[in-house]
This record gives sequence, C-alpha cells and structure tokens, in this order.
Amino acid sequence: MPRLAIGPEFPRELSALAQPVRRDAVVALRRFLLNVAGAPHPERVRGARDPRVATLRLADGHRGVVVRRRDVYWLRTVLPDAAAWSYARRHRYSVNPVLGVVEEWDAEALERVEPALRRSARPPGLFAPVCDGDLLSLGLDVHALPLFRLITTEADVAALEPLLPPTQHLPLAVLARGGSLAEAWRELDSWRAADDPGPVDPDDLYAALLRTPDQAAFAADKVALDRVLGAPEWCTFLHPAQHRLAKAPRYDHPVLVVGGAGTGKTVVALHRAAYLAAHGSGPVLLVTFSQGLAEELSARLDTLVEDELVRKRIEVDNPERLALRIVADAEGRRPALVGPGARTLAQLTDEALRLMSLSTGDLLDDVEPGRKPYRHVVVDEAQDVSPAQWRLLRAVAPHAPDDLFVVGDPHQRVTDTRVSLGAVGIPAEQHTLRTSFRLPQELLSFVVRLRGGGLATGLARGATDMYGYRATHNGERPRVRAYESAEAELAGLRATVESWLAEGVPPGEIAVGARTTRLVRQARKALEGLDVRAATFRNLKGLEFERVALVGVAEGVVPESPPEDPGARARFLQRERSILFVACTRARAMLYISHYGRGSPFLPL
Repeated sequence: MPRLAIGPEFPRELSALAQPVRRDAVVALRRFLLNVAGAPHPERVRGARDPRVATLRLADGHRGVVVRRRDVYWLRTVLPDAAAWSYARRHRYSVNPVLGVVEEWDAEALERVEPALRRSARPPGLFAPVCDGDLLSLGLDVHALPLFRLITTEADVAALEPLLPPTQHLPLAVLARGGSLAEAWRELDSWRAADDPGPVDPDDLYAALLRTPDQAAFAADKVALDRVLGAPEWCTFLHPAQHRLAKAPRYDHPVLVVGGAGTGKTVVALHRAAYLAAHGSGPVLLVTFSQGLAEELSARLDTLVEDELVRKRIEVDNPERLALRIVADAEGRRPALVGPGARTLAQLTDEALRLMSLSTGDLLDDVEPGRKPYRHVVVDEAQDVSPAQWRLLRAVAPHAPDDLFVVGDPHQRVTDTRVSLGAVGIPAEQHTLRTSFRLPQELLSFVVRLRGGGLATGLARGATDMYGYRATHNGERPRVRAYESAEAELAGLRATVESWLAEGVPPGEIAVGARTTRLVRQARKALEGLDVRAATFRNLKGLEFERVALVGVAEGVVPESPPEDPGARARFLQRERSILFVACTRARAMLYISHYGRGSPFLPL
C-alpha cells in the first residue's frame, strides 16, 4: 500500500476546481490509497530535472504532481495537464543534510539565472571569506555551491529568494548582510520541527516529510484523507517552529512564547491545548482575553480536535469568568456585579485566589496534583493578564511538568498591565516566533512604523523588541484615505466595502473597525444591508480577516486627549498606539484606513 503525504498546495488547488473535477480527483486518490483496480498510476516525466517526480491522472484534464521514493508519495499540487507536466519538469527536490527537511528548488529558473550571475560576477564573490566547509555546515546544497559562489551582491541573494528553498536562502541572506555563521545557524534553527531530528538520510523521503510538518501531512486512509483535504490549513500544516513548540513531548518548566502579529501564537496555543488533552495527565484550561475570544477559540478547537473525549478535556474561558465561576461554586450562587453588595472583578479574582488556597492547600503543593482543578493551563493573549489573574492561573494547576504554557506579544497590549511572569512567581523559559505568516511584508513594514518599533515591557524579563520580524510573502500596501467630511468618509467606506464584495470577498472575511462605539454605530448605519462585521478596535483583538477597513483614524480620535501627567500621558499614548496596531494587524491581505480632517499622529508618513 502506498504511503501518501499531502502538500499544502494540493488542498488549495483542489478547492478551486469545478465540483465534478474535484469529486473525480478525490475518488481517484481514494483508489490510489487502497491500491485497487482503476487507481491512477505514476507516470514518468520526460525531461524532468528530478527522476523521482511523476504525475497521477486524477480527473479529466487534470493531474497531480508527486515526488516518489519507493512506496512514499508526496503529492505537491493538482493542475491542468499541461501545467502539471510543466511543474513536474521545472522542480527538483532534496533533503537538507543538516535539518533533514524536504526542499523544493525551481531548477528551471535557476538554470536561466546562472548565466546572468556568471556574467556579472566580480571576484572575490560575496561569500569568499566563508570556506566551503562552513557553508556546508549550514546545510547548503553541495551541488548549488558553484552557483552561490557567483553571487557578488546582497541584491543577488534577494533576487534568488523565490527560486530557492527557504532553508537554503535564509543562511545566505544572513551572511550577505554581514551576519556571522552563528547568527545564520540561529535563523536556520527556526526551521527545525523537533529538537533532535536524528540521523539524516538524504534518501529517506518518509523521514524527511515527517520533519517538515508545514509541507506534508500523511493520509493513511479515506478518513484521514478527507480530513486533510477538508480541514483549514492551520489545523494540518504547522510551520516547523510552531510544531516544535506545540508538540514537544514535555516541558519541565512553564513556557512563554513571544511573537509578533501573525506569527501563529494562537495556533500554537490551540495545538498545545489539543496535544495536552490527548497526551497529558488531566484537564486542560485554555484562557484568553475576553469571552468573545473564548467562544472563537472554543469553536476552533471543535474543528481541530476530532475525538469528542479529548475535546471534553479542554475548557476555554477568560480570567474574569474563571474567577467568577470559582466564587460562584463556593458560595452556591452567582456573585452580584452591580447593585448592593456588588463586588468588582478585581475583588472576585482576589476572593477566587483565597478560595483556591483553602481548597487545594499550599500553592506549591505538588504531592497531590489531583487536588487542583486543572492539570495544564494554556494562556493566549497573555500580555493583558493582570498580576492577580496570573496568581490565580498559577494556583489552579500544580507545579509540575507541562503546567503552564503562555503565548503573547507585549506590543499588542490593550490594557495598562505590565507584569513579567517572574514577578508573579512564574519563572518561564522563553521562545520567540519572528515570522509573520498572516501579514504581507508591505503591511508588516507599515505596522512596525506605526507601532514605533520600540521596546515593550511585560511578560518577558527586560523588554521585547520588534527587530527581525519578517513576512513570508508580499502583497498590497495599506491604503490611507483622507476625506473632507464625516459624510464623505462614510460614503467612501461603503464604496470600498461594496467593491470588495463585488470582487468576491466573502462578507465574513471583511471587518470594519473604529475606535469608539459611536463611530461603530455610524459605520454600521453607513453599511446597512451589507453583511460585514463592524466592531471597536479592541473587539477585533485576536481575530483575523482577509480585508479590514478602519474609519475615523483622525487626530483627536486616535488618540483622544491624553492626560496632563507626563507618566500617565506616556502610558496612555503607548496603549492607544498599541490598540491601533492590533486593529491594523487583523488584515491578512488588505488594510484600508480613512479619516477626515487631520489624520492620527500615529499614522506613518
């Protein structure tokens, strides 16, 4: 029986096909898995740059492109016949000798580029100070070394990026900008899916695919195949760094994962919660910023976790509701939040912590972990958790391996909370995600300038910077529009959203944001009849959409008048800048910003 691995391009291409073609392709793949009569068979590709590449006829006029080694088949894409043959001839594949991950090369394009590089080469080359042995120690392909030696400028390295595997381009880019071998290795290490990949056999395609979770998901039977083809990409294909963090067999200490917008922190938190529910030793609590986000994460867990028993081991909540529930369980009724005898949420948090101390004993009690209500706690949007809430979260799980797993970004804080985990008794080992998969480079550059790119305190020891964040793709630059009046701005908003809908963007993939509830009401009125979400900037936190429109981003609104006290003023402006930053980074593809009068001083020039 064949061992079939699906690449991430295949479900995308399959979903774009007409329904009859898509149905036939899925039926053909099921037959291929079962190795029954009528199943497609691999056909050799004439002129292929890699003899392991073949095609499978999946439907009338459409073929899948596979890389095969013995009984292992890696399905890369499905295309019309001519395009499939061209794709198959164009690419070659390798296994990185250091990381053991699979690599795809645009071999045809590199053949065309080499003569131009040779003509422009001026000795010494850019990498002349680095010996071949050091380049090979970074996993660079021995067959590509002559090509790399022709490179003379950093611009040459940038031009080669689309043609090279990322694990080949990344170390070259670090060295080209003057980085050391150690720096290049640290960057390359982010593509390792496990701490120890084991011995690397360049002929073992199966092992290489297992080490490359962002490029391959194995489907052993019809059920698994349908799951891979139908599930959202974030459920199935994790970047190696995300995979390593989410599916580590064990952490002996609390873990803090810091990452910029779009780096996949929430995805890591969801997968870690699912992993602990399946492989841990007790109930899992997943905590996030608000009840709305908790409901969103709960729905995503329903998609991610197929086993109902495993799913029931995960509770999703926010810190306020957790405290409220603990107090309500102890007192036998829901505490009043308004009226006579009402307690604030801060008071309820303190009371919940006191009750936890009484019911479970000393907070350092590890002898009887079953006395705690949860065995594992996963925290999302951790930058906005208060010190009292941290103490409560620390109290609901025992001090034991895999107790706390925390993700957050101090630059996306929307409250005045600034606390490091160490200050509340949580000495965490820190990891950083620096690759944004959601934001195109143009939008990432814009929001870094908007945020100021400076240091942000909280969560980690010291301060967290934004240096080194990068995007995986390019896209459109954000659009900033100025109008003469509020009426004109709202008319422009409606015209923009209507144009997006006319282009085929689903209404659920469009969000409109404003700083105040008054402006949100005005936006909703202007968008009457258009089924798109409108919310305040804060209520967009944690969500993502294909396109986002932000209105009223004007002086005096974003921000409003700051307080006079210098310290309070600085904190206020930083919080307001962060709130706008959070709203801007909800967009995957396009960001539209509008104002009338003078624009917000936060907007980059």
